[in-house]
Amino acid sequence: VQLQASGGGLVQAGGSLRLSCVLSGLTFSNYVLGWFRQAPGKERELVAGISRSATSTYYADFVKGRFTISRNNAKSTVLLQMNNLMPEDTAVYYCAADARPPRGMTIATMSMEYDFWGQGTQVTVSS
Repeated sequence: VQLQASGGGLVQAGGSLRLSCVLSGLTFSNYVLGWFRQAPGKERELVAGISRSATSTYYADFVKGRFTISRNNAKSTVLLQMNNLMPEDTAVYYCAADARPPRGMTIATMSMEYDFWGQGTQVTVSS
C-alpha cells in the first residue's frame, strides 16, 4: 500500500494550494480518507475527511469555509483545496486511509483509527 502526497509549498497569507494524494495497492473506494496536519510541537490533527462515496465530509472548525476535500475514485486520488491560507496553517500535511471507522461514525476523527499514511507534504504560509 502506498499513499503519495504532493502539492505543498511556500505561499503568502491569503494564497491557495491544492494538495493531492494518490493511493495504490488497495481498493480505493473501500476507504474513508482524511487529511491531517502536524505543526512542530503539536499533535497531529484531522483537517478534513471524506466518506467512501463522498456523500459525507468532515471539516475541522479552523478550516471550515476555506478548505475543500474531494475524492476521485476512478483515479484513486484525494484532494485538499486550501484557500485563504493563514500562517497558522503552516504544518506538514498527511493523507490517510481508514478501512473501518468506529461504530456510529462515518468518518473517524482520531489519527489512531487510520490504517495507512502518506509521507507528508510541507505547507508553509508566510505573513
